[in-house]
Amino acid sequence: MMKHAYLALTSIAAAVLLSACGGKGEGASAPAANNKEMVERGRYLAKAGDCAACHTAPSGANFAGGVELASPYGKFYGTNITPDKEHGIGTWSRDDFYKALHDGKSPGKQLYPAMPYTSYRGLSREDSDALYAYFMQLKPAAVANREPDLKFPYNMRFGMGIWKALFLKDELTDASAGTSAEWKRGRYLTNTLGHCAECHTPRGALGQMDLSRTLTGNRMARIGAPDITPAGLAAFGWTPEDMQTFLATGVAPQGSATGEMFEVVHMSTQYMKPEDLKAMTTYLFGDKPLAPQALKPVELTGADIDAGRRTYLAVCAGCHGLDGGGKPHVAVAMKGNSSVRNPDPHNLIAATLDGIKAQHFGEKESMQEMPGFAGQLTDKEVTDLVNFLRGGWGGIAAKVTEPQVKAIRAEGGAHH
Repeated sequence: MMKHAYLALTSIAAAVLLSACGGKGEGASAPAANNKEMVERGRYLAKAGDCAACHTAPSGANFAGGVELASPYGKFYGTNITPDKEHGIGTWSRDDFYKALHDGKSPGKQLYPAMPYTSYRGLSREDSDALYAYFMQLKPAAVANREPDLKFPYNMRFGMGIWKALFLKDELTDASAGTSAEWKRGRYLTNTLGHCAECHTPRGALGQMDLSRTLTGNRMARIGAPDITPAGLAAFGWTPEDMQTFLATGVAPQGSATGEMFEVVHMSTQYMKPEDLKAMTTYLFGDKPLAPQALKPVELTGADIDAGRRTYLAVCAGCHGLDGGGKPHVAVAMKGNSSVRNPDPHNLIAATLDGIKAQHFGEKESMQEMPGFAGQLTDKEVTDLVNFLRGGWGGIAAKVTEPQVKAIRAEGGAHH
């Protein structure tokens, strides 16, 4: 249940907009909600699914809803999933709860796929019942739900039946290959509970996930979700060991979790068992991981590159180091950073303009706030800086242009 700025029983996936998810119901009915073992299992599953990211507002009661989920179709709001009988799920049966996750149907209405039932459709009945047991023993919160504020014709809820008939699949396409038990466990954690595809997969004109390009990246928020296929991860220099560290702590040699991914680590993956994080990593890379690609040297010459280097020394080197190596618990390395190595410069430019909020990943890791330079640097200065970073420490010769920077600046962002 990861948010990711556009999710609903999730994180990471906020602008997950019109995607869907379901699951194959398996197993017998679960014991009552007062079964301690089942409740604790449900608690862990709720963490693994990042449910709080969409269902707990920053200043609100736990799981009482109210989180705004922006999308191109309008605004969705995370719903109240406490056992309150008027506003929450207090009158729901276990079958009702499972049907919401598996079929996108709650008692009396079709659910929009901002709640990623397109991924949850794969949830086992045992896990659904454990989640139900956990939510039903929470403290009820009498917090009213907010109706979605959607454009026409997306506000015609009955149309969801047609959408599901077209796009709701029993299984998602795999981006990696494997047959091991660990790979299969990781597949369930990644595709179903973690619903990673909701943010990391491109979408079609009607908001459906393009399952022919699973996990190849999608720009659904200010900071886009990158390519996390085996080939994409290898191209950015990732190893399975680094990825497991990243999911556990939010920081790796390739950078730190920012944007929607910060919430995924902060509210979800840092609490997961090491063996489950290892399984997720095995699934992302496949049973036979590709070797990480080494940085290719790029010759840097010219007045613009010299200007970019001077800007780096003036405003970046104090935290990221003269050599781009970063400082532990202060700022990530620029040398080999995934955003610097990404052929798409959008995230690097947006972070330079907007800055990054302080990142506190529990007791394991922290990064200080990075100020935004939108008010300090011109489009030309940002362009030169980004080209210096990409060429010097990203191995990318392709040049960013001033119109690109200007366009990303115009998109807006929370400048720090």
